[in-house]
Amino acid sequence: MTDFSATVPPSSAATTGTGPNADPLSERGSAPPMPSSPAPPASLDVHIAEKRFVSADGTDVLAIADLAFTAAAGSFTALIGPSGCGKTTALRIILGLDSDFSGHIRRADPEGRIAAVFQEPRLLPWRDVETNVRLALPPERRADDLGPLFETLGLADMTRRFPGELSLGLARRVALARAVAIRPALLLLDEPFVSLDEETAARLRALLLDVWSARPTTAVMVTHNLREAVELADRIVFLTERPARLRGVYDLPTPRAERDAFWQERTVAEVGALYPGVI
Repeated sequence: MTDFSATVPPSSAATTGTGPNADPLSERGSAPPMPSSPAPPASLDVHIAEKRFVSADGTDVLAIADLAFTAAAGSFTALIGPSGCGKTTALRIILGLDSDFSGHIRRADPEGRIAAVFQEPRLLPWRDVETNVRLALPPERRADDLGPLFETLGLADMTRRFPGELSLGLARRVALARAVAIRPALLLLDEPFVSLDEETAARLRALLLDVWSARPTTAVMVTHNLREAVELADRIVFLTERPARLRGVYDLPTPRAERDAFWQERTVAEVGALYPGVI
């Protein structure tokens, strides 16, 4: 049975990975554990006990089995797992596009808007950039000043262009603008930088951080790229091969302003050692 209740209980997700600031003495029992501060309230509580589907040849496929994790309000969570393990399926369930599963998706603000950025920008080809963004707004906000948002994303000179005139990188900026413009309570991103060259992807990651930091909202992003997750996320959730299960959770408490190239390389190496095969 699927439960979309608004009540958020304590997390049931197991944490098998630790952040770089973990205290090894406490884990060995050589020193008494320090009092921990209360965890921030969960904005999103995901427990997909089971998700099955029937393949084209009639085979019953178990896609996800007992996957559970939480995301704190205003945090950025990255989901990493092997290709075909069920990451996008989990994202579709969170988004509400697939209710045929057992478990629950609980949001602290069930009436809040959800925005999604997919691999394909999915823009209306007969509408210009600005209209594509404005059409996502509720009627009472259709006249909002979107200038600052377009300026931040480098789209100020592109508002009258049509999707067919844009590169993939620019089209994804428009898709991001459309998602952020509605002021969502939950932002979901399905590999938004895939198939872009590294220079374009790096620029888009920086732009995503700019607009997200201006109005932090709970975000969940699917990615194959550990470096990308280390740069952007507060928490990385690792999934196993299909059926997707929780492999571990790695928290990244270091402020983004302090995540320089050296820190990122060191952290990627540390996480890669804990979770072989993800790099």
